[in-house]
Formats: sequence, C-alpha cells, structure tokens
Amino acid sequence: MTTFKNVFFFMIVFSLGCSFATMGQDCQECHQKNTPFIVSDWQLSKHSQNGVDCSTCHGDSHQDAYDMAKAKIPTPETCAQCHDDQVEQFKKGKHAFAWAAMKAMPTAHWQPMALMDGMKGCGGCHKIGLKTEDEIKSLKQQGAGFGTASCDACHTRHLFSKKEAQQPQACQTCHMGFDHPQWEMYSSSKHGVRYLLKQAGILPEQAAAPTCQTCHMQQGNHEVRTAWGFLAVRLPMPEDKQWAADRATILQGLGVLDPEGQPTARLEVVKAAQVARLTQEDWQKERDKMEKTCNSCHSLNFVKAELAKADNMIKEADHLMAKALRIIAGLYQDGVLKKPENYSHPFPDLLTFHDAPTVIEQKLFLMFLKHRMRTFQGAFHANPDYALWYGWSEMQRDLTEITEMAEELRAKN
Repeated sequence: MTTFKNVFFFMIVFSLGCSFATMGQDCQECHQKNTPFIVSDWQLSKHSQNGVDCSTCHGDSHQDAYDMAKAKIPTPETCAQCHDDQVEQFKKGKHAFAWAAMKAMPTAHWQPMALMDGMKGCGGCHKIGLKTEDEIKSLKQQGAGFGTASCDACHTRHLFSKKEAQQPQACQTCHMGFDHPQWEMYSSSKHGVRYLLKQAGILPEQAAAPTCQTCHMQQGNHEVRTAWGFLAVRLPMPEDKQWAADRATILQGLGVLDPEGQPTARLEVVKAAQVARLTQEDWQKERDKMEKTCNSCHSLNFVKAELAKADNMIKEADHLMAKALRIIAGLYQDGVLKKPENYSHPFPDLLTFHDAPTVIEQKLFLMFLKHRMRTFQGAFHANPDYALWYGWSEMQRDLTEITEMAEELRAKN
C-alpha cells in the first residue's frame, strides 16, 4: 500500500513539471536569504532527493513575505501522504496520546499557558501527541500555530533524517529530568554505555548494544508502548493480597477507584490516554514483545528473571506508597488536614498534587511522581543506581518525613 501510494504521489509531483520546480525555486531563493539553514537542511534531505519540495508540506498559498500566515503547518496527516504505515502505527502508540494525557491532568488548566500550549513546559514535549482540529485552530489563534506536528519531534525539521531518529539522543530531549529520567538511566546503564562507545568508534559497529528504539520500536514499529505503562499500575489485581490492597490504594489516589473500591469516571480518562494496561491480555502482549527483544542478546531464562525482579520492585515501591497515602487520607478523615475542595473524595489526589497546598501533600506528590518512578523505571532500564539511591531510598526517606509531619500535625490539632 505504501509503495503504491509513494509511486502515485511522486508521479503527481513530477507531472507538475516546470510550474512545480519554479515554485520550489522561488521558495529557495527567498528563504536562502532569510532562513538559509532551513534550505540547507532540506537540500540534504531525502525529501529533496525525491522531489518533495516546500509546497508538498506547506501548500502553495504562501507566495511572499506578507502572506506567511497562509503557509500550512504540517500534521501527521501531511506525512501520511507518503508514510501512511508509520503514521498508522504512531497513532496506536503512547506518543500519539501525549497531548491528550497532558490535557487530562485535572489541574492542567491552572498552569500558565506559556508553559502548556506555549510549548515552554509540559507542552514542549507533549506536543508530539495528536490534536483535534479545534485544538490546532486554538493554537493558531494563540500564536503562529507551531507545535501542531508530531513526526518532527524525532525527525527534526527540515532534514527529517531517519538516521537521526534512530539514535538514542533523539529521545533525550523529552525523556530526561524530573519524572522522565529514562535517558539518564539508559545512558549510564551498561546498555547505554556500550552504545555510546559504539558511537565513539571504540566498540565495533557489529557489537551488540541496544538503543531506546531497539527495545521500544522493534523493527522500526512506531507503535511505542510498554507493559506497565507510565504509572506502573494495571488490572487485574495481583493474587498477592497485600499487593492487591496496596495497588487499590494507589488507584484510589489516582482517582480511578472511589473509597469503596468502585471505578470512577476518571477510569475512562485513563483508558482514553492509554497510560495503563487494563487487561491481562494487553499487559501480556507488551511483556511478550519485550521478552523477545531481550532474548536476542540474553537467554530467555535470564530475561524472565530480570523482568520479574523489576515487577517485584514495583510491588515493594507500592507498599511504601500505599502507606504514605493512607497516612494522609487519615489526616483528612480526622479533620487534621483540610481536604482541598477540588478533590472528588476524601483521599489524596496524586494527579493534582503539584498544586497541593501543604508541605506534607507536596512530599506525597514527589514520592509518587519522582521517586516511585525512578524505582521501577531504574529497575527496568538495568540501572541499579537509579532503582536504589534515586528511587527506593528516597521513597523510604519520603515515608519517614510524611510519618513525622503527620505526628506533628496531630500534636498541634
């Protein structure tokens, strides 16, 4: 299908002949003076080599310096003219839901728009996600309308290099820092070190060294997702009774379950944003894919054992997290701590805690979104330093501080 569409598309391109070439030449002459590196990147690209010029992606309405607003900003549908398989895969993966996941955060609308829609905070990375026509229209009304594309987050403009997007550094911009430190975990793990040595020419090109893409985009498949998902919670509940109780507490903290353990309306939001696997089949499908990938370098017994260890790290982290949640829920219940009015039930809301009004509630948010994340992500990225010192140990410290602060609050009450 893709091959036929490509041939058909290029037949149209070349059938336009001189008028198409003249239009492209006009664009080059003007932009060579004003934005020369846009032109030079395009000249180096596969697009240039295959006759795909400016109007293919930006349309032909923009003709001079006074009608720049008429230039179309590409969307994934623009790329699908030639790359329909990759775009279709992308739409099924978690990157496609990045914009929706950001907007689904209960207090997202409280944040400065310069950070969100302005692409200078969360929106700077979450813009990779698909947007509705109304959202694209709104972005254009707020400014120049940039950030409507998705593919250029990895295949950066105007080179759109496949080789660039295949490097682990292509993931670094978004997957590092506060609650997304996967780059730091990967690059300092043995996997990452070996690949960086390959890039430096110290290890031979044939040496085994996985990249982010090796594990998360098997065979170039753009449907990126993981078994445990971003929040490391899933259904069905485990057979282990303590772990099941701890996970239920975390799901209550996420607002997915109410205090009686029944699903809430927020469960539909989690389903829509696909931030968790909600059936055994969905989880197992992703786990099987990862086992197969790891098995290309390691024995299957080793792979299964290492992944099981990481699962157990989630179990242990969940126990600490649930203890902290129950402590603050108890403060709400006893009237020691005032429950914020926007909370739907008398339980801490982990998705709004970056706006929490007290230090003890802020500590709970950091414990969940920073230190618990580091614990299980470090384990899955084969980075014991992150799993222990930046993750597990910090969770232990968080729980100690929350316990002491709760005792002090009760003593003052």
